[in-house]
Amino acid sequence: MLLEVSAIETFYGPSQALFGVDLTVDEGEVVALMGRNGMGKSTTIRSICRLTPPRAGRISFGGVDLSSMRPHKAARLGIGLVPEGRRCFPNLTVEENLVAAARKGKWTLEAVTQLFPRLAERRTQFANSLSGGEQQMLAIGRALMTNPRLIILDEATEGLAPVIRHDIWASIRTLKQEGQSILVVDKTMSELMPVADRCTILEKGRTVWTGLPQDLSEDVRNTYLGV
Repeated sequence: MLLEVSAIETFYGPSQALFGVDLTVDEGEVVALMGRNGMGKSTTIRSICRLTPPRAGRISFGGVDLSSMRPHKAARLGIGLVPEGRRCFPNLTVEENLVAAARKGKWTLEAVTQLFPRLAERRTQFANSLSGGEQQMLAIGRALMTNPRLIILDEATEGLAPVIRHDIWASIRTLKQEGQSILVVDKTMSELMPVADRCTILEKGRTVWTGLPQDLSEDVRNTYLGV
């Protein structure tokens, strides 16, 4: 198992946000982390990346216990994060954003710009001059340049135009075909279900359902994912 999250409890100051989240991602697997807004998905991601470390439970990655690890050291183990809101370096060019994160591996500048041809076209532009969709491509490309064992996508298509969302999902399908391990948070069920190997649903900071996409019944959807 590549990633194992066991019974984690995470707090923001005195306020508890996670009450025992369990989650696993295997090598080459795409796992969808699902739930309504405010149910703990982003906090789970922050916990995995050590940005908001859990106070209880255990997270291991590639057999390494992350319990006392600093965020940058966890990232060096091979965790690539595409955060909600993109967070590109605004005053660096597209190329500078990409090479700033580069580590040796198959994902080079050339490989990323082949996956996202728009980035090749915008190579010398500053990140703050890009459209929202182009910034999202840049954020994914930057994560890939770290050559991660696991890439985490937090709301990768939220607020984007349909044509850009189509391009982003096409890139996710390409990554899946290449055997990339992915943990993805997204609300677009029609796009998410075909690419997911397994789904984990959170409700009020707890894992309430884990299973195959085809086993996600209408009752479960209405109970935990309905508005």
